[in-house]
Amino acid sequence: MPPVPDAVRDHLALALVPGLGPKLTAALLERFGSAAAARQATAAQLRTIPHIGDKTASELAAALRAVDLKRELELIASFGVTPVPLGFPDYPPPLVPLTTAPPLLYVRGAWAEADATAVGIVGSRGCTAYGKKVAADIARGLARAGITVVSGLARGIDGAAHRGALEGGGRTIAVLAGGLASIYPPEHTELADQVAAAGALMTETPMTVAPQPGMFPARNRIISGLSRGVVVVEANVKSGALITVEHALEQGKEVFAVPGPTDSPASAGCLELIRKGARLVRTAADVLDDLNGLAPLEWKPRAAPQPTLFPDPPPAAPTNLDPAQQALWDQLASKRHADELSRDTGLGAGELAKALMQLELKRLVRRLPGNYYERR
Repeated sequence: MPPVPDAVRDHLALALVPGLGPKLTAALLERFGSAAAARQATAAQLRTIPHIGDKTASELAAALRAVDLKRELELIASFGVTPVPLGFPDYPPPLVPLTTAPPLLYVRGAWAEADATAVGIVGSRGCTAYGKKVAADIARGLARAGITVVSGLARGIDGAAHRGALEGGGRTIAVLAGGLASIYPPEHTELADQVAAAGALMTETPMTVAPQPGMFPARNRIISGLSRGVVVVEANVKSGALITVEHALEQGKEVFAVPGPTDSPASAGCLELIRKGARLVRTAADVLDDLNGLAPLEWKPRAAPQPTLFPDPPPAAPTNLDPAQQALWDQLASKRHADELSRDTGLGAGELAKALMQLELKRLVRRLPGNYYERR
């Protein structure tokens, strides 16, 4: 592999500083203008950043200067990994708008333009045979339709989704919580090799860092961030997959859920999502139908309206809408972008996504390409 450029090495150095997460890294880059300048910051300069006190500033200044990149660079070369900082050409565009976008990604494989149309498939590790089959079937169908499948390489639903995408001859991306020098779980090492060859392995974690429990929820925001929508195949009420749903809603993404037996604890989380308004899907065809209009799917333009002497009366206002839904309905007298709706209604990203999803479920509004919405 080609040598790592100096500018990227500086970002690697920031990634190796313990406790330097996305928000603080972004604050350093904003304050000092570059990773190279941030590495040379003095304690006095670091104290000018909000929420950094004297002790933290002194410890951070020392840590920034003490970083040794030699071992990390050796591992990157040995495992065929490319470090990609935020703002550099190969950084996945869907992650750029996130307020907690990873400052640096370790990538084995590559993000491709085709991955702009991606669907996340998540669920419990302790899933049933039914869950595994449905996950693989949906992933296989999406892959055959040209949709990239994103998941987390975990046991259970994640592994079934990756395998299904590979069987469908499509692309798949695995987002890991730990470093790429040691695949977790270890029994998925061969699967990881196949995923890297047909898409990419990604993580924001340095090469030798083992995954810890707190890393998985943070990892989930990347899965949803890379995806246009997230399918929950099988999840109990305490499943980590539901954290991915929370991230998806905050990011304004679609949420789909696969139903299961009403008396099965493994499907209790999915049934609750459906009850709250998530789109019920059974097959890849259901997902594709709801995502119609996203490249590379074929978008069928509407027929041009025909002139008439007796135009249809305006649609009656729907009833039984909660305040958020009513506010959105009022704003959608004409086609509007999600950002405009958030601004004009005052709804936060999560509340906006939930209300729009409920209106879609009621067949009152439809989502158009480019994150626009209109009344049906």
